[in-house]
Amino acid sequence: MAQDPDRSFSGARLYHARAFAGLSQTELGERIAVSHQFIAYLEKGHRQPTSEVVDALGEVCGFLPSYFYGPPLEEFRDEECHFRRRSTTPIMVRSRVLAHGTLFGQLVRYLDKRLSLPPPNVPSVRAKIPEEIERAAERCRMEWGLGRDLPIDSMTRALENAGVVVTRLHGDAEKVDAFSRLGRRPIVVLNTDKGSASRSRFDAAHECGHLVLHGGMVTGDPEHENEADRFASALLMPRTGFVREFPRSTEWPELFRCKKRWKVSVAAVVRRAYDLRLIDAIQYQRAYKYISAKGWRKGEPDEPVPEIPEMIQIAITLLRKTGTTERDLAGALGWTIATFLRVSGVQVVDEPAEEEPSTMGKVIRLVAGTAKQSR
Repeated sequence: MAQDPDRSFSGARLYHARAFAGLSQTELGERIAVSHQFIAYLEKGHRQPTSEVVDALGEVCGFLPSYFYGPPLEEFRDEECHFRRRSTTPIMVRSRVLAHGTLFGQLVRYLDKRLSLPPPNVPSVRAKIPEEIERAAERCRMEWGLGRDLPIDSMTRALENAGVVVTRLHGDAEKVDAFSRLGRRPIVVLNTDKGSASRSRFDAAHECGHLVLHGGMVTGDPEHENEADRFASALLMPRTGFVREFPRSTEWPELFRCKKRWKVSVAAVVRRAYDLRLIDAIQYQRAYKYISAKGWRKGEPDEPVPEIPEMIQIAITLLRKTGTTERDLAGALGWTIATFLRVSGVQVVDEPAEEEPSTMGKVIRLVAGTAKQSR
């Protein structure tokens, strides 16, 4: 492949490709028969590779040669992303998921240029004490048309209707619960490996809390995490409705009915009840001891249906109706189709859909009605 005369090889793009592939400089060098020092020189922009080396880098990492000559990517930096359990997440794991996020952001920006995604609408509220956080969650509910005291049918759809793109890591995030980044287009990345739909919903609401409360701030300490947890509880279990409906009898069948109603874990129900002083400290301690004894901290019964992100799938389906396949999208980004599938999380179809042109045009619309109206 001949180098584009108007662009130089991008060391930063090589770094993201290598991190995404989960390779060290030494491992990558060994795979393509060069030294790790040479890989370091390439990433720092101190050397220019031959076309043969570029081809080899792409084959190993999962990218087309054109990817390495593209414009600078909007990098997901560690300090601007909100990680749950940052202190216990190994640096190599964070590097890999940050590279995944950077590439996903590249896809989102490409789709933003081709289509009209829902405009970002994330309030920015500085709140620290519980009452302020409760009001911040209520503000989001009202701005997003969720109602003041009703359960949220789909937390994922609520975020996507607010212009927040939600995606899921597949097999990359054993030690990462979730993370988010505000940026020009807010993005929330969730872990598919948790095996708990209720906890995944809470993670989504927790990351929403970071976006609302902590924009532009470096987070990861217990204080910020507790604030995001309080926001998630208030968003998913609004105090007016929760207090009104919380059972007088705190027997477990009643608590599980609360779980079904609000689509959260029973552990979250117990914590919310304690925070709102519906149960006392002794009841709270006993409840958590029982939860631990039953093994529910690793997985509870009566889980809600898992929520699936829709925005990117809808966008790609809409482009397919115009004749643009997933392989076309991958090629435009400089990715192999395997990389496209990993990053986007969609299923590949080689040929465009044989359907009439969509009446939606270029506008991405998600189904409204994210608040349940009946008990």
